Amino acid sequence: MRLHIEGIRHDAGTVQWYEEAERESPVWTLILVGYGKCLYRVEGEKLLLEKGDLALIPDHTVFYGKTIPSVSHEKYVVTFTHEDGASLLPLLGSPRWTRLRTGKYELLLSRMQTMKEQWTERHPYYRPMCQALLLEMLAHMNREADEGAHASIKHRHAELMKTYIQNHYREKVTKEHLGAVIEKSPNHAAVLFREVTGQTIGDYVHAMRLKTAVYLLRHSQRTIADIADYLGYCDASYFHRIFKRETGRSPSAYVRDREPAPQ
Repeated sequence: MRLHIEGIRHDAGTVQWYEEAERESPVWTLILVGYGKCLYRVEGEKLLLEKGDLALIPDHTVFYGKTIPSVSHEKYVVTFTHEDGASLLPLLGSPRWTRLRTGKYELLLSRMQTMKEQWTERHPYYRPMCQALLLEMLAHMNREADEGAHASIKHRHAELMKTYIQNHYREKVTKEHLGAVIEKSPNHAAVLFREVTGQTIGDYVHAMRLKTAVYLLRHSQRTIADIADYLGYCDASYFHRIFKRETGRSPSAYVRDREPAPQ
């Protein structure tokens, strides 16, 4: 199987946007919505996409997409071609478009953001990096599509656990806490969380902490040690190590780019 990426685009805000594809178009289109809503019409069918929606539109499909007046949205769009993709990923053999609400939203959004950065910055080996990330995303989408309706209860439980983490990520979060949230055993909660989100509980907590850390490093006047303590890292050196491992940059690099304090 071979993937060839034609382009990667990021749309955000309320700027008017419109795109269309004709029957002759040889590219597939993968869309992930980060927030808000946008509208597509695919072969005459209305397709309203919202936060967490993944859509895959086959080649040689007539469609158009546009903003909804006064409604802001964010989405990432990847256009690509493939050779013999259906042998590994059944959705790439379907003549019909596919839309699903992913349970791996945070993971896939992170992958899309990395793809866009690689594609824009043209880092060494950016093409194979983007192809690998696209293949991973398509594999996750195929897996979730196969699970279908059986995944609905799992997704509800996963959303309950994610909400708990979002409210307590600065504290210690364990499988025991999440098991109590969904009234299941701790081991069941841990397995279900990883199955639906693609991340362990610990990885998800760290991701939320580091996302907050990046914001505070850029936009606040707090010290690195203060931010580490605020986010639940008692050891600042450990915070430094895990931050650099996950983001590729040190906390001090973000501080150097920090917005100046208001006068």
